[in-house]
Amino acid sequence: MKKITNRLTLIVTLCVLSYGFQSCEQKQKDETKEVEKEVIVESEKPEYFLLRPEVEKSYGYSHAVKIGNDIKISGAVSMDNEGNPTAIGDLEQQMKNCYADLEKILKHFGCTFDDVVKEDIFTTNMPLMLEKSAYRAEIYKNGFPTGSWLGVKELALPEFMIEIELEVHKSE
Repeated sequence: MKKITNRLTLIVTLCVLSYGFQSCEQKQKDETKEVEKEVIVESEKPEYFLLRPEVEKSYGYSHAVKIGNDIKISGAVSMDNEGNPTAIGDLEQQMKNCYADLEKILKHFGCTFDDVVKEDIFTTNMPLMLEKSAYRAEIYKNGFPTGSWLGVKELALPEFMIEIELEVHKSE
């Protein structure tokens, strides 16, 4: 009788283990299928935007690139349509000119400053930038984005005192 009980116990144990292994294999197959579904995503084609095509082509950059819901915007500086510096010596006006250009780019993509998630500011005069930074509250009415302010020795042209670049996430 003891032999039969031991054999039955062994058979039941083997059945339970077998079922457990099959269950694990099925779970692993389901997880693999789920991962395969995530990997099969159609590649998104970048959309390029040139604010001043001739200037940007001569310097070799695009002012903005959109991929999916994300937009990277190159640093805006205070310049006219021919690439000449404007508001020379006036950091506050240069800042306003930068934000005016950035707003044109945002509008092109159907965005506003509310969609900005990161703003990096480069300036050749940090004390003056800190003094004039209150203007940003007129731009970011619903909260400021993340970002950095960096004091630099110089920008692309010696007349530029400030450069502002953005990262944007457009919710759909």
